[in-house]
Amino acid sequence: MKRRTIAKEIEYTGVGLHKGENIKMRLLPGDSGIVFKRVDLENKKNEISLDIINTFDLTRGTNIQNEFGAKVYTIEHFLSALAAADITDLIVELDGNELPICDGSAKVFIELFEQAGIKELEKDIMPIVIKKPVYLSAGDKNIVALPYDGYKITYAIRFEHKFLKSQLIEFDLNMKTYKKEIAPARTFGFDYEIEYLKKNNLALGGTLDNAIVVTETGVLNPGGLRFEDEFVRHKMLDIIGDLKILNRPIQGHIIAIKAGHALDIEFAKLLKNM
Repeated sequence: MKRRTIAKEIEYTGVGLHKGENIKMRLLPGDSGIVFKRVDLENKKNEISLDIINTFDLTRGTNIQNEFGAKVYTIEHFLSALAAADITDLIVELDGNELPICDGSAKVFIELFEQAGIKELEKDIMPIVIKKPVYLSAGDKNIVALPYDGYKITYAIRFEHKFLKSQLIEFDLNMKTYKKEIAPARTFGFDYEIEYLKKNNLALGGTLDNAIVVTETGVLNPGGLRFEDEFVRHKMLDIIGDLKILNRPIQGHIIAIKAGHALDIEFAKLLKNM
């Protein structure tokens, strides 16, 4: 596959999930991988390359930092859209330390890439080809990769919750399927988490416009769900983004059970050397 970037620059401004501040994002064509640039920092040490060695604090999202302390939080939805669009090279300028949350899904990012257009570069990129089973587990969380002629993901979730219990989906991934079935799925949280998050200065930008809030009897969002199984679809969106940390296409079948950002990144470390 040829490396790819966007054809022209494009801008978007939206609220960051955790700080609740407006973030201006400017996307520019690039040819040196995915690079995040904190334009709000005065020094020249404000560039953070998309690299697994730069990940940190994977409790509630996927975050990266450089050796000088510049950080960018909550990049997983953006990375997921990059993976679906096969974009390997891009400059991402931000005037804050997190990505806009948009509507809590990857839909806006896909639309931005479509507006900017895609341009092929001269250099090739080698895919990660799963040739033998790869397995990682932590308690009841599991990820497996199996040989497969394509890119397929099977994902299962299970919660001990009155409303949200078990869901499972499986998709062969391509841009058409991703755009229709996965990109619109929004991030979600439980009503009992809200007080803790606010007390710890997290999710200050979270609203019913950019997250699903789950209660014991349903969801608080007036418009309801976009899919009956929107929760597991969003978890699939997340793992697609987390594995994009390697910035290489994947050929294989990924099976994930109750995985999360931390396990996703540990699994990516296993795939890195394949």
